[in-house]
Amino acid sequence: MKIGIPKETRFEERRVALAPAGVDSLIRAGHTVFIQKSAGEGSHFPDAEYEKIGAKVVYTPDEVYQRSDMVVKVNRITEDESMLIRENQTIFSFLHLAISERKVLSQLLEKKVTAIGYELIEQDGYLPVLHSMSEIAGQVSIQVAEQLLESRTQISRGLLMGGISGVAPAAVVILGAGVVGTMAAKAAVGRGASVIVLDRDLNRLRNIDATFPKKITTVMANPYTISRGVKFADVLIGSVLIKAEKTPHVVTEDMVKTMKKGAVLIDVSIDQGGCIETSRPTSISDPTFIMHNVIHYCVPNMPALVARTASYGLTNAAMPYIQKIADSGLAHALVDDTGLAQGVCTYGGYCSKEVIAETFNVEYRRVHIFSTN
Repeated sequence: MKIGIPKETRFEERRVALAPAGVDSLIRAGHTVFIQKSAGEGSHFPDAEYEKIGAKVVYTPDEVYQRSDMVVKVNRITEDESMLIRENQTIFSFLHLAISERKVLSQLLEKKVTAIGYELIEQDGYLPVLHSMSEIAGQVSIQVAEQLLESRTQISRGLLMGGISGVAPAAVVILGAGVVGTMAAKAAVGRGASVIVLDRDLNRLRNIDATFPKKITTVMANPYTISRGVKFADVLIGSVLIKAEKTPHVVTEDMVKTMKKGAVLIDVSIDQGGCIETSRPTSISDPTFIMHNVIHYCVPNMPALVARTASYGLTNAAMPYIQKIADSGLAHALVDDTGLAQGVCTYGGYCSKEVIAETFNVEYRRVHIFSTN
């Protein structure tokens, strides 16, 4: 199979879809890999490293798309990229179609593309590829919070997250006890913060209690407890995920108005629309804005701050699925792995995720064909 790796075009995206180790595995299995020039530079993987293992370096994104049967990316597809996709091509990336541009979905359907979202692939009840990026985002959120608590601006609270003898630590309130929330809680506890985790799922809260016995306060999430937690927080981490859907606002603007002056709000859910009403996407170079005297940090691609680690993590998690399709063919791979099939968002000109079809008012069809191939 011919596999293409374009250079990411979204602003300040430094990750690459496959590290050299993943490309090497594909080439050893007899596949051809095209990688766009300098695609790996943001993660400190030079072109020469890819060429050394047999990858073919090409100079334009058009070459990548036109010469490849399957294209593997990191970020969701832009409108410009959607114009380059070939008919009946297979695309792997974090699609996030629920918040994507209509033109992108239209192009995928018109060209009968099989678009597979990393964030939707399942295995044993969890999301293995998304998991790797969520682990990173959870830890990075606390690193960022520590910096934003420092006395860098007039409004900053000037707190040491772990406090000192005789001085209380910062209060870190985390909404969501999934992978992001758990990793954020782990990092915050490790730094000595006072940590509260809220979630609607009691079993997830029990898991937090079992993992960090007597170190974290767990609270059932509802509008009343969320409003109290928001008001108490020096740092608020939003880590709410609803699979394949735009994230609902669980923190209202009125709640944000009650927060402490200079409190830090980090909306990790911003890549799916954000779980806090006052959030809007920011960037790595201009990551914050202040609203209602609260410092907002809403960078959609937080793992790009540690691009090399993130590229390795994505390669480790995604390679089994990429290799399976490359070795066995698309239809066989999807029949053989129902978890992989869960990631399919478009196939044969139809939208195969009902919630996305409803969002954009397009025809929805289940991928029945896979059960008969």
